[in-house]
Amino acid sequence: MKWEDHVDLEADPPTIIAGENTRTIVWGDEGGEVEEKGGKTENRDRTLPLPLRAAAALRTFKARQAKERLAAGEAYEASGYVVVDELGRAVRTDWLRRRAYELMDAAGVRRVRLYDARHACLTFLRMSGVPGPIVSAWAGHGDLTIADRVYVHPSAEDLRQASAVLEGLLGS
Repeated sequence: MKWEDHVDLEADPPTIIAGENTRTIVWGDEGGEVEEKGGKTENRDRTLPLPLRAAAALRTFKARQAKERLAAGEAYEASGYVVVDELGRAVRTDWLRRRAYELMDAAGVRRVRLYDARHACLTFLRMSGVPGPIVSAWAGHGDLTIADRVYVHPSAEDLRQASAVLEGLLGS
């Protein structure tokens, strides 16, 4: 995402435009090259209202980038991307993954793929009562049932909740 094109922290509520631009590494004979393209589905471009904490974190992050830009001076590359290195250059997805793993190791937690956060978020939304079609729309799926079929992973506690609902239906 780019600050100017995809993030509006002044909107009420603050918003992001998700899915419009993706960056991935394509591996070939010369190594990995970053490729930019649009999302995979027709529903990819969507404006999402940001939770207030996420908006606050983005504001803090943007202020940090401004300080890094001042410190770097002419060496700073104003790429406009949200996720950049200290010199303003867009980072490769493998750099982000390695950095996340370093932070997980330092925190003493097991390593998980960054993509698993998507599964966790969609599961949390669904298990918190957000209807399946809305969860799928949030994720940018073309098929509004895909979140339930692929991304939502009910826990043992979720199953106990279903049992409690059935208990109420059947009477005790």
